[in-house]
Amino acid sequence: MNVTQDLSFFNLVLNASVLVQGVMLMLLLASLMSWWTIFQKLFSIRHAVKHTDRFEEEFWSGADLSNLYQRVSSGRQAVMGMEKIFEAGFREFLKLKRQGRLDNTAIMEGTRRAMKAAYQREMDYLESGLAFLASVGSVSPYVGLFGTVWGIMNAFRGLSNVVQATLAHVAPGIAEALIATAMGLFSAIPAVLAYNRYAHDIDRLGTRFESFIEEFSNILQRQVVTPAV
Repeated sequence: MNVTQDLSFFNLVLNASVLVQGVMLMLLLASLMSWWTIFQKLFSIRHAVKHTDRFEEEFWSGADLSNLYQRVSSGRQAVMGMEKIFEAGFREFLKLKRQGRLDNTAIMEGTRRAMKAAYQREMDYLESGLAFLASVGSVSPYVGLFGTVWGIMNAFRGLSNVVQATLAHVAPGIAEALIATAMGLFSAIPAVLAYNRYAHDIDRLGTRFESFIEEFSNILQRQVVTPAV
């Protein structure tokens, strides 16, 4: 028996039991999908932060709100994040204000509801994929551990047909089983790190969005014309 050959990584994977191979394949697919999600969220969150920074700078530079709204709603460029909240709020504000039969409180409540709805849609978009990363990070180690336990059980069961058990008999089975644990950790660790980082970044963006809603509401409140009695 060539122990060195049997303990090579690819031979261990190829000679593993069907169940352990299935566990390894599942973990490999989970790892590939989590890395795809990690890079996808990396670019989308960076894009959202840059978009927010640029819009905040333009908004607080003293730009006319009507001109800013026309630019945002023209459809010449992608609108996301804080721009979406601004667009939804100002559109609702103008619509309610034109009706002329609503008081200031009703106008501002409708405007806030529109901005809150846009805020929730943007947060749902930013948080998409985080649940998958959390699932991979929490479940993968246990899936790998299951494959390890099963592989070790098979290794010791194989000793029942051996008159004199040696390390050479049990080492390949234990080694292939431990690969499942290693793959589980390899899948879980990047997913957990990415989830924690992205959740923090999204929370910061959410705080900026909420602050903008409050500040923009105060600006609109001052622009409401009190109807004549």
